[in-house]
Amino acid sequence: MTKNGIRTIANVTRIALISAAAATMLAGCMETPAEKAAFAARQAAPTPVVMNATKGEAPTQSGLSHYKDGYPGFGAPLTAANVQMGDEEAGGLQKKLTALAAQRKAGTISEAEYQRRVAEFRKLAAEHGAETLSEIAN
Repeated sequence: MTKNGIRTIANVTRIALISAAAATMLAGCMETPAEKAAFAARQAAPTPVVMNATKGEAPTQSGLSHYKDGYPGFGAPLTAANVQMGDEEAGGLQKKLTALAAQRKAGTISEAEYQRRVAEFRKLAAEHGAETLSEIAN
């Protein structure tokens, strides 16, 4: 064989090895649907655990139990820190947001008005927690 023929074979072999290594590395980055589902399950919020009151304690409507002498007992766990959003309220908010998105898509609302409403919702989301905490503290 000539010197050019050997170089050509060496270059082709080198390119094939580099391509095989790159394909192997990329294949290692791929996730199967089962792996994706397992990752999503690990990221999901934990389910709350509610335990029954201990002996001598009668749970009240607020979730805080009291002993017979009137002092609070902390044996029964609290079920919620505050009143949670109900299904009706969540459905109403979802309808508002869906209607806003439909108006934007149909072009019946200007982009400036859409952005104003989005900013209003974001402001509400940012400030709602602090306002609620201050109400709880008072």
